[in-house]
Amino acid sequence: MASQLNALRYRVMTWRQNGMAPPTRQTAGGVELLQSPRGAARNGLDSGRILIDSVADGVGSARVERVAILLRDLSGGGAERVTVNLANELAARGYHVDLVLFRPTGPLLAIIDPVVNVVDLGVSRYRWSLWPLIRYLRMSNPSALLACMWPMTVLAVLAKAVARIDSRLLVVEHKTWSADLATKPWRRRMVSASMRLVFPHADARIAVSEGAADDLARFSGVLRSSISVLYNPVVDGSVLAPEGDGFPPDSWWSGNHRRILAVGRLVKEKDLPTLLRAFSHMRNTGHPCARLLMLGEGEDRHMLEALVGELGVADAVDMPGFVADTRPYFRRADLFVLSSATEGLPTVVIEAMAAGARIVSTDCPSGPRELLQDGALGRLVPVGDVAGLAQAMVSALRDDPDREALRSRAADFSVSRCVDDYERLLLGRRASS
Repeated sequence: MASQLNALRYRVMTWRQNGMAPPTRQTAGGVELLQSPRGAARNGLDSGRILIDSVADGVGSARVERVAILLRDLSGGGAERVTVNLANELAARGYHVDLVLFRPTGPLLAIIDPVVNVVDLGVSRYRWSLWPLIRYLRMSNPSALLACMWPMTVLAVLAKAVARIDSRLLVVEHKTWSADLATKPWRRRMVSASMRLVFPHADARIAVSEGAADDLARFSGVLRSSISVLYNPVVDGSVLAPEGDGFPPDSWWSGNHRRILAVGRLVKEKDLPTLLRAFSHMRNTGHPCARLLMLGEGEDRHMLEALVGELGVADAVDMPGFVADTRPYFRRADLFVLSSATEGLPTVVIEAMAAGARIVSTDCPSGPRELLQDGALGRLVPVGDVAGLAQAMVSALRDDPDREALRSRAADFSVSRCVDDYERLLLGRRASS
């Protein structure tokens, strides 16, 4: 029996298009949906087929618990990166993990553990995602479903209700929505109303910091007492491992100048124009030999490149794009700077602490103040304050940081510790120590 079930591995089964029920879920072992019909067609399979996989461990064996994690894609943002960390660690603990994506795109695909199953819903727009998600849930009926970030959080609640499954459903938000939508009143009303109506039907609601949880309660109208705070799994044992020299760009890596680092998507929320103006001001008032490295990619690239030229700092700013492994850059940097206007819990600040780096951050909502313990572990400046940011950068370069205290604080965000908390909330059990 077990051998027959295992023989189903990667077998293509026809999806009934004539109104009949889809392939039934195997009872002696799970059925793994790897491709939706739309995704299968795009990837060269016959239209209307699904790839399924038996995960039977043998007759009479305990069923491996399936955890599904819903995310739009694997673009290079902090929320996506920590979600991959979570998926990889849950899989390492023996769970059958499905990473359910609208489309399997993005640079973070490269760091997914091979034992994590990537489920392609095969959609590019939110309005097309509900029925493929319902089909996936009906076939797999995971023990737990974690939906990450609106509108995936709202869609997951609706899909579970229509699918009529008994999975435990958690929704997690990584933003401070009030600040993020402060200048978009119509969108603010839409997002807030959808959360207010739908979130009470989830089994648990999660925010990634105390500040983000407070904001989510105010923004959505959901009781603050019903929102759990679970920190992001960021730091693993390899973060502090020694690495060699010689990483590009050499103009930043080598030489006697001071190395300033910024890491994040090139988007409006990161307020990188303020950082560039502060850097220009800093070079004119105290550190003419400093160089700035901005790692990341995003829609504001052309605007930022134009601003670099206008400020006359093109010979001192490098923007090489997205880098999958930023650890050597954090260790090499003399100073890490976060200029964001809004955050939830900035992963990059945690990574800088793990490297023992000097840190300057805007005091944006929310996360930096909570992470840096009210400024004890790094300098905090008001959002959008060019002169204040420049002065803090100059002053920070004179500081002798308490690297042990920084690394000790970063340990609060270890993958092992944070996934323990997720495991308890996802599956209602005491995590292994």
